[in-house]
Amino acid sequence: MRERVVLVVGYDGAELIDIACVSSSLDLANRIGANPPYRSVLVTPGGQGITCDSGLQLQGQDSLERWHDPIDTIIVSGGLGHERAAASQLLVGHVRRLAALARRVASVCTGATVLAEAGLLANRRATSHWMYAEQLARSYPDVLVDPEPIYIRDGKVATSGGVTSALDLTLSFIEEDHGMALARGVALGVVTYLQRPGTQAQMSMFLTRCSSDDLVVRRVSNHIAGHLADDLGAAALARLSGVSERHLSRLFLTYLDATPAQYVRQVRTEAAAHLLVSTTLPLLAVARRCGFGSTESLRQAFLARYAMPPARFRAERRTTAPAARRGPTPTGEPGTSDDDVPDPPIAGPAATAGARPTGRGTRSSRRT
Repeated sequence: MRERVVLVVGYDGAELIDIACVSSSLDLANRIGANPPYRSVLVTPGGQGITCDSGLQLQGQDSLERWHDPIDTIIVSGGLGHERAAASQLLVGHVRRLAALARRVASVCTGATVLAEAGLLANRRATSHWMYAEQLARSYPDVLVDPEPIYIRDGKVATSGGVTSALDLTLSFIEEDHGMALARGVALGVVTYLQRPGTQAQMSMFLTRCSSDDLVVRRVSNHIAGHLADDLGAAALARLSGVSERHLSRLFLTYLDATPAQYVRQVRTEAAAHLLVSTTLPLLAVARRCGFGSTESLRQAFLARYAMPPARFRAERRTTAPAARRGPTPTGEPGTSDDDVPDPPIAGPAATAGARPTGRGTRSSRRT
């Protein structure tokens, strides 16, 4: 039985989780029934052992320099040692050589620095850990760095955000290779509660909503996430919190860097994005479930956040369409497998924005 060989590139200072998320997920896919199965191999300079960020040591399974067998995917790990790895002409040169042989090329976290040094991200959209994205953009001006997404696919090259985003990226590869059922099975097996779409922000509202030290902000943000279809206007949220609208706005700006209205819109838009890529609910049902008054207001939110309408977002992000939903949806609307409400033509600047995100921190420049 032919195997899908996945080379995981490690080096001193690599992050252990970056490596383990990939290898453990692929191993579980094999146990569930991946056909053809994956064969993950940790390749290191000289095939030597490496010391990870945490101080734990891993033994290389093969030599980066001596690998000449067929490759399906090569994935460069991130870690605090990424700059030393990118400064190694030997390591970078062999990553470049092996990438030319692979069907897919990817990096986890700061491993994007190695891909950029190898010239594999030139004029491509890419991401990295949000803490290091600005450094990547500054060092490699020809890379179109977006610090927000969990992962980005640009042609045969994929880059992912910080640390555990390696799990999301690997699940997307498994879904691409073997279908959604196997990917969901692996997600359940590794006990991840949600397979996040690549477009979800690394600093997602769903990740930050409970992190505030302010009890009022925490209570209100938790309420927002659990009651998207309710009245979440300033007056309603102020009544819930027991403070004035002005004070609530001041607290949100201090702790979440957004007004309550802005925060509500962000959470609703992210929730809609997840529903679009993980269900077959029609646009009207998605809009209602997430608290948008109409498909037009949903469309405007997507244009502002993702620079594309929701139907196009769904078409580009959903690599494997889920099974068509039959009968009434949980919200009571008739079920369908298509978007019942088409998006009107885009006019103005958004028409030329393509898939480029509009979130804060986006870097777009050319190397001189």
